[in-house]
Amino acid sequence: MDTIDQISRIQFKMLEVEDLQDYARFYNLRPNKTADSTPLESYLWRNYYQARAAKAVRDGQEIGLLWLYGTEEEPFAGMPLCRDGDLAFCFGEMQRYFSEILKKPLIVKLADEEAVKVLALPEERYTVREEEDFKDYLYDGEALRTLSGKKLHKKKNHYNNFVKTYAGRYAYQALTPADRISVFRFLEKWRETKGQEVEQHLDPEVEGIHDILKNLEILRDDRNLLVKMGGIFIDGALEAFTMGSYNAAEDMAVIHIEKANPEINGLYQVINREFLVHEFPEVSLINREDDVGLDGLRQSKLSYFPCGYARKYLVQEKQ
Repeated sequence: MDTIDQISRIQFKMLEVEDLQDYARFYNLRPNKTADSTPLESYLWRNYYQARAAKAVRDGQEIGLLWLYGTEEEPFAGMPLCRDGDLAFCFGEMQRYFSEILKKPLIVKLADEEAVKVLALPEERYTVREEEDFKDYLYDGEALRTLSGKKLHKKKNHYNNFVKTYAGRYAYQALTPADRISVFRFLEKWRETKGQEVEQHLDPEVEGIHDILKNLEILRDDRNLLVKMGGIFIDGALEAFTMGSYNAAEDMAVIHIEKANPEINGLYQVINREFLVHEFPEVSLINREDDVGLDGLRQSKLSYFPCGYARKYLVQEKQ
């Protein structure tokens, strides 16, 4: 088959919730500790990034998933999801698609460090630069579940003070599709506290959460549980909720969303710990995502003393 004909057969389609059960098999095929290593992250931000996916096929076999994002004027790719041994082929498919179909230089954003090392791209053709503000924070699972040790002493105090103050009035609960209305109402109140001047990503994030809540039956299919949710109820009202998923290859929980009433002291520490204790009781590594360059968010993530980072890179073809 002629190369241009082969590439033109790659059909990208918008990511829909019905695709996730099928696409899930392409995740975790190679080492990857970023939040993008789980299907839920792809779905959460699908509208914001205009996420489109296509299967990479070689010798009649579906070997990987290709990602196309952005607009017609400014498209960019994600790192393909596939085995290490298939990465060069899948990356080449994206390179040819950009060159021969889009007629634009290839740009890959948020490429995981492991993939960059495997590809070892030639410096004369590609610029590879770390995207410092988008590295994910990694934590020891047992440390966050116990809050033990001097480093986390303040967090433990906040947790204990909350437990003492609200004894008999609060409860942790795993959330199901039946709790959607409670979460919708909580999000509405939480968003109102932020006012009009908010971070660029905030409203698209809320829209993504709403999309997930509307499709919980599919995302919580018994064949492949793609999302776990938990909440803290105080006097019967939902005051904090969080959402996570699991990367089995890395034994890693990814905390995609964590929201709490900011006026209740210790509530963030409680939802953080209780979610891990109940939903990820033995997971060794916790990914709490990036800080998107926001100083307040960075200080909050550093206050839990990460044990490492999942670094990401911009890969750009030179013109």
